[in-house]
Amino acid sequence: MTVKLVDIRPAQASLEVQVGQTILDAALAAGIPYPHGCKSGRCGACKSRLIEGEVELFQHSPFALTDVEKADGLILACRALPLTATAVAWLGSDDEDAVQPLRRLEGVVTNIDDLTHDIKLVRIATQDGLPLLFAAGQFAQVSFGGVPTRSYSMANRPGDTSLEFHIRRVPGGVTSQHVHSRLKSGDKATLEFPLGSSYLRQHHSGPIVCVAGGSGLAPIKAIVETALAHGKNHPIHIYFGVRGERDLYLFDHFQALAKRHPNLSFTPVLSEAQTTQYRTGFVTQVVGKDLSDLSGWKAYVAGPPLMVDAAMEATFARGLRQEDMHADVFFTPEAEPTPGAIG
Repeated sequence: MTVKLVDIRPAQASLEVQVGQTILDAALAAGIPYPHGCKSGRCGACKSRLIEGEVELFQHSPFALTDVEKADGLILACRALPLTATAVAWLGSDDEDAVQPLRRLEGVVTNIDDLTHDIKLVRIATQDGLPLLFAAGQFAQVSFGGVPTRSYSMANRPGDTSLEFHIRRVPGGVTSQHVHSRLKSGDKATLEFPLGSSYLRQHHSGPIVCVAGGSGLAPIKAIVETALAHGKNHPIHIYFGVRGERDLYLFDHFQALAKRHPNLSFTPVLSEAQTTQYRTGFVTQVVGKDLSDLSGWKAYVAGPPLMVDAAMEATFARGLRQEDMHADVFFTPEAEPTPGAIG
């Protein structure tokens, strides 16, 4: 028998998983809002308990799922192929009340602005004009007519009547090239959201470190602005890694926020520039130099895979607990089509 029956206990649903299909893919195809992030075994957002049955696990990051956790019966749904009839349960969230049901809405592009030489701000309003609810840090599947659907993180706070996206132009990326060359105000768009589990944990009362790479600043912006709006007064450190000065954006915005909120700091880090105005080197190395003890902190990370892996290594080495790491891995079209600003 090639089809395996999988019981998703929190959803009270049983579904058939086809040969070669992961538990997460099957659940999402069936419309089950299974918690997930990168879909590639890097972030650990889909970590689940294997209650019954056997699975084969594809390659994954040891930070997302340790050998000790595997021995304790935990799996990653995005990497798990069921070998027998199986029952699983995703791990409970400490902010389950923040999770909104998945919605599919029609929208219209209202603004397109340049943020850098290769990142545009695109704002999409829905036709009903009602407040849009999601958890800060989540993403949406965005469809523009005639080009492939892509995942982009919301950059604005929840509750607005429109969504803000930061879309980087990817060489050879069909959708991002469309956005940068042909998209205009008034164009229609379809939104499916909210998705992703790398969102602000409102119940956390300790310090926060945020690490963003390139357009990964979008979900970090939403997380930080929401945390400040809710009166969080513990230290919040933002580290923004880019190649050079032309890749920096929203610098004045975050400097102004930091002036109004003494608990906030914003540190740009340039990896390929010689300058005395900004910190230089790899952003994760700067984080490691500045913050020696991260026990009791929350970390929110968004950017390319290598940066996310390096951030995990640096923060875990400084005492961050694995359950306090929330990562959004941004892929290019050549990789898996998952959260973030992809082409």
